Amino acid sequence: MHLFHTVSQECSRITTERYSTSFSSAIKLLHRDLRKPIYNIYGFVRFADEIVDTFHEHDKQSLLAEFRSETFIAIGRGISINPILQSFQLTVNQYGIDHNLIHAFFNSMEMDLGKTKYDTAGYEEYIYGSAEVVGLMCLYIFCEGNRQLFEQLKPAAQSLGAAFQKVNFLRDLKADYKELNRTYFPEVDFKNFTADTKAQIEKDIAADFHAAYKGIGQLPIKARFGVYVAYKYYMSLFKKIKRTEPSALLSCRIRIPNYSKAFIVVRAGLRRQFNIL
Repeated sequence: MHLFHTVSQECSRITTERYSTSFSSAIKLLHRDLRKPIYNIYGFVRFADEIVDTFHEHDKQSLLAEFRSETFIAIGRGISINPILQSFQLTVNQYGIDHNLIHAFFNSMEMDLGKTKYDTAGYEEYIYGSAEVVGLMCLYIFCEGNRQLFEQLKPAAQSLGAAFQKVNFLRDLKADYKELNRTYFPEVDFKNFTADTKAQIEKDIAADFHAAYKGIGQLPIKARFGVYVAYKYYMSLFKKIKRTEPSALLSCRIRIPNYSKAFIVVRAGLRRQFNIL
């Protein structure tokens, strides 16, 4: 069984590294005790997201329903022959992750199958299930059973997840709006996407980042550096988006070059060295 566990978790690590260089780089900066379970969460989330975003030639609704059912069967049995679900159930059962978070995640994924526009309530529900609960799953791991600390850091973890997701919405505006026909931001007309509208969205994101930063410094030392680097990655992306014209967001995907990412890690390392992280 040890070999099977190892191979399954390697699948989640490879999935993370292939799909997101930024997240995989940040995960490598966590303490080694935390890396595998975080890879396991990302691999699971990535596969569900792939179903709703890219499997257009298949019955996505059936595939997602099967994946949801198989997820809870795996958690209940404590084993799955699907390596991504095997590694995920190991993490859920080891850290006692609340199953309601997983249900909320799948609810948001199901919304992507049918909804193309959101009102404020639907937008908040989607953000919670697609991003905030992922932050909370990771927080279970970072706190390593310290429930008091978990409750204390919940709001910051949710704010960080929300900030990341909203930045993703702006970064992926071209693909979501023009290719997938999705409009996540409520009451926004992207046929007339103005600088004022963009500024209002950015104000909301900035508030999320501000709330999230307060919690990063309170994270256990094993998690703090890796989470801080992920925060800085996304802050760098956010700043670049803020400098970008609204029309440009609808025609290209904003990226951070690798040399900038390396510089972020170096600067973060210096802050940690001088105890100002």
